[in-house]
Amino acid sequence: MDEPEPPAPILPVAPAGEEDLSRLCDSARSLLAATGATELVCDATALPPDLAAVNTLARLELTARRTGARIVVRDPDPLLRNLLELVGLPLQMEGQVEQREPPGRVEEAGDLHDPAR
Repeated sequence: MDEPEPPAPILPVAPAGEEDLSRLCDSARSLLAATGATELVCDATALPPDLAAVNTLARLELTARRTGARIVVRDPDPLLRNLLELVGLPLQMEGQVEQREPPGRVEEAGDLHDPAR
């Protein structure tokens, strides 16, 4: 029988300088190692919508990936979410279904009286 996935730990994320960012990444690594979770929820409520916040989240994602996990961003400012999309950093947002390939062999509904062309 498979063991249930441990709950994702939550890491509050605030604007960080380079030294603070290193400590934040160490905290993320420690939380993931201690819990064995494959997801780390990053509470981005306090992050401003700027490139420093994008850098912080990118570094946290890289740290998580190196441990075999990933981050899920909680409550980002809508402008930060747009900025993440603009720079091409595809992070999963909490409450958002992970984007995957559509299921195969799905047919669209059609009109039975409309012959196929």
